[in-house]
Amino acid sequence: MKENSDSTDIMAAVIKIRQKFGSQIISETASNNEIYLSVKKDAALEICNHLYNHLGAQLVMMFGTDQRISDGVFTIKYVFSMDLSDTFIIVQINIETDLEKPQFQSITHKIPAANLYEREIQDMFGLIAKGHPDPRRLIMFEDWPHGQYPLRKDFDLRSKPPRVEGTYEYKKVEGEGVYEILVGPVHAGVIGPGHFRFSVAGEPIINLEIRLFYAHKGIEKLFENFSIDKAVFLAERVSGDNSVAHVVAFCQAVEKIACAEVPLRAKYIRTILLELERLYNHVGAIGGIALDSGFSVGSAYANIIRESIMQLNEKTTGSRLLRGMVTPGGMRRDIKNISDIAAKLSSFEHEFKELIDLLFDSPSLVDRIETTGYIYNDIAKALNVVGPTGRASGIDKDIRRDHPYAAYSDLDFDVSVQDGGDVYARTSVRSEEVFQSFSIIRQALQALEKLAGAPIKVDIGYVPSGHALGYTEAPRGEMLYWIMIVDGKIERCKVRDPSFCNWLAIEYAVLDNIIPDFPLINKSLSLSYSGNDI
Repeated sequence: MKENSDSTDIMAAVIKIRQKFGSQIISETASNNEIYLSVKKDAALEICNHLYNHLGAQLVMMFGTDQRISDGVFTIKYVFSMDLSDTFIIVQINIETDLEKPQFQSITHKIPAANLYEREIQDMFGLIAKGHPDPRRLIMFEDWPHGQYPLRKDFDLRSKPPRVEGTYEYKKVEGEGVYEILVGPVHAGVIGPGHFRFSVAGEPIINLEIRLFYAHKGIEKLFENFSIDKAVFLAERVSGDNSVAHVVAFCQAVEKIACAEVPLRAKYIRTILLELERLYNHVGAIGGIALDSGFSVGSAYANIIRESIMQLNEKTTGSRLLRGMVTPGGMRRDIKNISDIAAKLSSFEHEFKELIDLLFDSPSLVDRIETTGYIYNDIAKALNVVGPTGRASGIDKDIRRDHPYAAYSDLDFDVSVQDGGDVYARTSVRSEEVFQSFSIIRQALQALEKLAGAPIKVDIGYVPSGHALGYTEAPRGEMLYWIMIVDGKIERCKVRDPSFCNWLAIEYAVLDNIIPDFPLINKSLSLSYSGNDI
């Protein structure tokens, strides 16, 4: 495991920021491992650029809030991760409300990962990212009326805005022998809707433009109308196959606001459930890669293992998707079948090793996935590609290690990182993570045996006003929640699923490949429509 640096590193970074931008910093506050810098609006670009390009911080999330009632302003928050010091630096600016067109300076030309966040803020709050290279709508489609911004407090969740006429201008690639191939948004399967517009010259793909959000669910608006107890169940249902990762991130943020210390036994149970979720997702993703490579035997074997894991999930928790267990303060129920889980894990590990040997000993499969769908390291860093996809492109980052939560700081595991950047590397990283998950669960089960009879929940009581980040390393990558609570109710809940970061990467991964490779490349990224369209 990579060791975290001393907290003096982050203090040194903050001191450098103070020295360089002291006159531009309005206020500074700290809570848990979060440092908030309220800065002058015109200084945000330079400060964010300094954090990103000089201090090595990564922009992991960006979002707006409507605080007109309490403070008379909109705010925009830029969340940067300082992984080596287990710290987040959140830069905040205020946007005046008396302007006809409230706006802020785009940072996308300096930090490409800000691209979709800024377009999202434009659509949901009506705050204009001045100088953005692609200011087209992202979430609100062309038939959505101007002047209706769903995440403003004065937007009624029950309203039904009238449809209007409008046209979305797709990018055109022109030239002799260049053709467009359109795929979706409706697909021949149970996956969500997404439109893929390929430009090809002969067989090679020279451009791909993606359009998503056809089934945007308004999750963040729904959170604002839920009590904390009810919101737990909403978090579990944001993205079905990542239920535990979502709800643990949500609960972690609430617990930080409430200053609640989760019992140790509950931390280990959360860790077990998180890794069981990683197991069935990774095995399913590997099976999908085998299927789209034409290796149906490998796919069938993977699906058998995945189904067995999900049956174990149901026996352990009553839910194949591991729902209904996690609650603020710990766990709703204990797990009793420790010996059964351990025995089943040994069987699953043996079967999975046979599957991996079968796949990687097949020359036809290896030939199909090697050198296919490159995501180069510089592209992955610029877009903040996360999870196994990022680690397969040389990004040594894992929230479990860099910002430990649950019981991960007490467990021994390795983070698999490769620099191949192709489908083969992404498959290899996932297979290595599966073996690590087996080891993590075994360690956690041994710890549970020593904690027999220990409490699994602490009563957090009334949650005071405040805000905090919650995070997990979901199977697809880092999951982030930022929650603000006012008078015991959720004022704002920002959700950032890993797929929001990774969807853009496929536009680069397919370049110079051919159309028949697209399903394989797409499957190797294991992207979620539901997790993205929130």
